[in-house]
Amino acid sequence: MSLLKDKKIIIIGDRDGIPGQAIEECVKTAGGEIVFSSTECFV
Repeated sequence: MSLLKDKKIIIIGDRDGIPGQAIEECVKTAGGEIVFSSTECFV
């Protein structure tokens, strides 16, 4: 059983850290539903 199965997920990635697209792939593999995903620059 997956920890994120059937959960709704909001992703905010960091341009200089881990981008949102990379986190999306992990969440999809774990069975989560992505509601919103973005990669931001926190300067």
